[in-house]
Order: sequence, then structure tokens, then C-alpha cells
Amino acid sequence: MSIDKVTVEVIRHFLEYTAEEMGIVLRNSAYSPNIKERMDHSCAVFDNTGRMIAQAEHIPVHLGAMPLAVKSVLRNFQDKLFPGDMIIFNDPYEGGTHLPDVTLIAPIFYRDHLIGFVANRAHYSDIGGKTPGSMPGDSREIFEEGLIIPPVKLVKKGKIDKEVLRIILANTRTPQIRKGDIYAQIAANLRGAERVTKILGKYGLETFQMAVNEILNYSERRMRNEIRKLPDGKYTGEDFLDDDGIEDKPVRIFVTIRIHGDSIEFDFTGTDPQVKGSINAPLAVTLSCSYYVLRAVTDPTIPANEGAYRPLEVIAPEGTVVNAKPPAAVAGGNVETSQRIVDALLKAFSKIIPEKIPAAAQGTMNNISIGGIDPRTNKPFTFYETIGGGFGGRYGADGVDGVHSHMTNTMNTPVEEIEKRYPIIILKYSLRPDSGGEGQWRGGLGIERVYKILAPATLSLLGERHKFAPWGLLGGKPGKTGEYLLIRERKTIKLRSKQSISLKPGDIIVIRTPGGGGYGDPSKREKKLIINDLLDEKITADRSLASEGDRS
Repeated sequence: MSIDKVTVEVIRHFLEYTAEEMGIVLRNSAYSPNIKERMDHSCAVFDNTGRMIAQAEHIPVHLGAMPLAVKSVLRNFQDKLFPGDMIIFNDPYEGGTHLPDVTLIAPIFYRDHLIGFVANRAHYSDIGGKTPGSMPGDSREIFEEGLIIPPVKLVKKGKIDKEVLRIILANTRTPQIRKGDIYAQIAANLRGAERVTKILGKYGLETFQMAVNEILNYSERRMRNEIRKLPDGKYTGEDFLDDDGIEDKPVRIFVTIRIHGDSIEFDFTGTDPQVKGSINAPLAVTLSCSYYVLRAVTDPTIPANEGAYRPLEVIAPEGTVVNAKPPAAVAGGNVETSQRIVDALLKAFSKIIPEKIPAAAQGTMNNISIGGIDPRTNKPFTFYETIGGGFGGRYGADGVDGVHSHMTNTMNTPVEEIEKRYPIIILKYSLRPDSGGEGQWRGGLGIERVYKILAPATLSLLGERHKFAPWGLLGGKPGKTGEYLLIRERKTIKLRSKQSISLKPGDIIVIRTPGGGGYGDPSKREKKLIINDLLDEKITADRSLASEGDRS
């Protein structure tokens, strides 16, 4: 029996929108601003062997790791899955990313046969641990970062296991919000399973499975065709993390890219061993970064599924910061090391296809967590967000200003939402002039965001690019480094990029995020672009005069 291409495309788009619709349900049903407003969640669909067959355009670091999560469920439960079950977990060593990212996976049955899974992953603004927000910049082992949930059934044959739920809620500072988020994840999976079952009812199991195989093979064919366009050879790239939050020394990420015909290999041999602090990445995160870069440098229109990644082999030596062993702390591996893995890969690709590779983006997610007791309610609060920065300049275009880049894809938290829900006032939220690296095409600008704290609280910072600036490309200058400050009683204190401190009412926190690197020789920048930047206050007069001096 054969299947026509139109039917394959109909089923492919149906599955992709199923994942998108799951995200809509999750976002609209969630309680926490981190999910509802920042959209820090991801959804995907899998077949019964754990192959990803469709994903929404959500967060790359979540999505690339999900196949390991589904395979963990298959490994742990095998023939013990039933209609109506849902498995919850967050263990980074079982296919998770870091503990605040909680995954919920639901098997899909059709006429008593397991035919696939739907899954979603959402970042909780607190899952316990030593500091509110569960993102300590100075943790030394995973047990300090929150509750570890191994793969366990939260829903059994359609009924929520209240004992499992109670354990989870007892280990978070904001149980009512967590409960609402969990129920939103359940609702999203119910919608996904309903949609997949509907298309099975229309086309039948045999046609569906044939379509899935053709969808994956189609992505593989297109990816191999793209890889063939790249010159065979060996290319290397390296970049550095500022430090691990414990020891004040840089951490090296090194990669060798090997291209042979229609296959490609990313080999991270030479990367530093795992460290004491929280920037260790589990294997799932490194795979996510690798998948993201492969699609970005070839053809992003190739459907993102298991087939697209078949031509890629990833070598990540165990015991390094790109494949850490437990009980290493990993909170920052997902958010910070992931960005540096991308930077190292892009630097290597810049030697192959420089016209397609941008200069370095800000290279950090600027994680900020604040928690304490809200005096308005006398109840605990936990606030978490990440802050955008500059994207790197590109051939023919300036970098984008004030945007999340690469492994993250979230929105900002609206000022109104923060001030309504938390004892925090936002004093300033603006682009950061002169922060983009100079070049023929300028790097994007970073952001300045200023918080005033109204209650005693704990602040956790987890950021990067305070020492190693985002690099420029082909003569472009680096972007400006990040900077975190505490203003207390008219004294300004420079904060480290990774630390936890106590805050007093009236304290002001200043977050200045890095700008993107510039692309190309700055002396070749068109004068009208410099004038426009000056008029838009993206650069100052001093910067403009310096640019004119470089041209003369």
C-alpha cells in the first residue's frame, strides 16, 4: 500500500498544529506569569517508539531534549502504560533539562494499541531548593536546586494521584500556583491526545503510520541534501563561560565539526570537565543545542522531527560540562551553558559558511529570581524571569535589539503583571545605548531593567557574558558585556553574574544585559545608518564621532 503526498502533508500539518494548540491551552490555563505571560513552555508529539514527529515553535532547549524524556518513559514503564495515564518528571539525568522544567507525558492509545505520546514541558517559578525560584547561582549539587521528580505516574487511567500531587506541592513555596500550572499541563495533553485520536479516526492506523514514516524520511532527505552543500572537512570552535559561580576561572566549551558527504558530526572532546557550580549541562541539553544549530545553519524550513537529526552524530564525553554526571548541579547548564554551546558551534560554522552565521548574540538568559513573603498577603511569593539582549549583526542586517535568542524563545514579563502580583516596582525598562558591537552591520542592543524591592527577599542571579564579551565576526567589534548592580542606601555595589543575596526593602537591582557582536568592518558602515542610530538614540554622540574617526 502506498500513500499520496497530499495526505502526508495534511497529516504533518495537523500534527504540527496539534502541538501548537497544546501550547495555547497550556498558556491560557496556567496560573503563573512565567508560563502565561512569558510562555516558558514547549509541546511536541511522538510516535510509539519515542521518535519526535512534530513540535510547536516553542523553546529550542526544551524541544531537543524531549525525545530522551519520552524514551525514559518507555524504558521505565514499558508495558505498564494504560489509556488515561500521564507521567510527570523533571530529573535532568532522565531526559529533563533542569529541575524547574517539569515535563508531563501522556501515552495515546487507539483501539487498545499504544500509537504515540504527547508531551509538554513548563518552567515552574519554584520547585523548592535552597533559594526561591529554584535557580541558585551558587549551588554545588542538584539537591540544592529543588525537588527531583523521577518518572512517576501523576495521572492513572484518567484519575490524578493525589498522593503524588501532595508530595510535589509540599516541596514548593507557592503550592496553589504550582497546582494550577500542573492542571494546565494536564489539560494541554488531553487536548493533544484528543486531536491525534481524531486524525487516526479519519485516516486509520495504517495510513497514519505510513504518513509518519514518510514525514521523518522527508526531513532526513532534505537535511542530507543541505549537508552535501557544505565542504567536507574538520572545523573547530571554542568559547568560554565566565565562571561556574563557585570558582573564579573560565570554563571552556570546545567542538570539532566533521563533515563527510551527507553526514555530520559534532564532537565536544576537549571541553572542560564538569565543575563545582551549576553550569553543568546534562546530555539532553547538549543534544538540544546541536539540533538547533544544525537546522539554523542549513534550512530552518525543514520540518523539525527525528528525521532531520538522523544525519547528525553528537559526541559529548561523559563527565564534562556538556554531559555531566550526577549529582552535579545543572540549573545553569540549561539556560547558560546551552547558549555557549551554540556560540562555539556557530564559531566553527563561521569558518565554513561565514555569510550565513551571525556574530555572537548576548549569550545569556540573565536569569533573575526574587522570593520572600509578600506583606500584602503574608504569603510566600516567587518571581522568576529571563531578560533579552542583543542579537549579533548579520550579513546584510543589523542585529535585533532587546530580544531572546538561540536556545530560548520566551516573551518578557509585562511591567503591569509584575507590579500587580509581586512587591516589586519596575523603575526602568529600556534598550541600552552603545551596547551593540560596531560593524558594517551593528550588533543588537542589550536591555536595562531596574527593580525596586518592597519587602525583605532573596535574590538569585544566574547570568553570563560579564567577562567574555559577545564576539564580533569578520572584523566586527564585540558587544558590551553584561552588568548587574545593587543600589542600597545610595551606595552602588557590583554583583557577580552568579550569586544569591538577601535584599532589604528599598533595594534597587539594576540588570544591564550584553549587546550582540558586530559583523564586518565598521569603517564600511553606511553613514545614513549611523545617523539613524544617533537619531533613534541607539548610539550616543561619542559613539558616532568614534565611528566617523574609524572611517577617516
